[in-house]
Amino acid sequence: MREQEVTYSNVKAFLASSERPSLGVIVVHEIWGLNENIKDIAKRLANEGYLGFAPHLYSGYDVLTPENIQNVMYKVWSLPPEKRNDPNAYKELINSLSETEKQIVQLLVLNRQKLEEEMIKRLIQAYDYLNSQGLKKIVSMGFCMGGGLAFQLSTEVPLDGVIVFYGRNPQPIEKVEKIKGPILGLYAGEDPPILQGLPDLISAVIKYKKDLELKIYPGAYHAFFNDRGKSYNKEASQDAWERVLRFLRRISQ
Repeated sequence: MREQEVTYSNVKAFLASSERPSLGVIVVHEIWGLNENIKDIAKRLANEGYLGFAPHLYSGYDVLTPENIQNVMYKVWSLPPEKRNDPNAYKELINSLSETEKQIVQLLVLNRQKLEEEMIKRLIQAYDYLNSQGLKKIVSMGFCMGGGLAFQLSTEVPLDGVIVFYGRNPQPIEKVEKIKGPILGLYAGEDPPILQGLPDLISAVIKYKKDLELKIYPGAYHAFFNDRGKSYNKEASQDAWERVLRFLRRISQ
């Protein structure tokens, strides 16, 4: 297995690959950024005979380090659910933050849509980069925020498959029509904000006749696959990884 840091289109990325990978997987990070957890997932893919390619989608945003994001987002998430759409509650929170923390809230919360549009562009460039390396098949796989981005990417470029770990649906849902390859959706049973989107997803999959494998893990919580996180669920993670490998073997044949 080889590991290296690469740069494409001014975006840094971590690459782990077997000697002759049968396909490439674009691994899309959680809100925390490109951390050791995501790099480990890329390595696991390489050990299975694939190429794991993990872009650092926050390249150029020096304030968006895993530590900074964690400190700020836990403060944001501490707001009671009933206040998360209250401008006054956010104003009070922001006033209590340092200048660096305020920048992070602006990027990841208040201007999230703009940042996600930029990240999608960077993922499209990642797809183009892997194509230029001669990979014949490319899949995207993402987690949490990255799950939604990986799903969205599958509507923008002709991926050979997409693996969504508890990520939101493509926006708008009608873009499901543009998905080329099969979909593997892996969800936590205790994750209402994400689960409430599944009826729309299933309706779109039926309408546009797409290939979907969907698994919900009762009792598991959002981010159950992150073995460094508070919600890690070993049993669900092991089953999910087996499903990922079956899915990739099917595509690589």
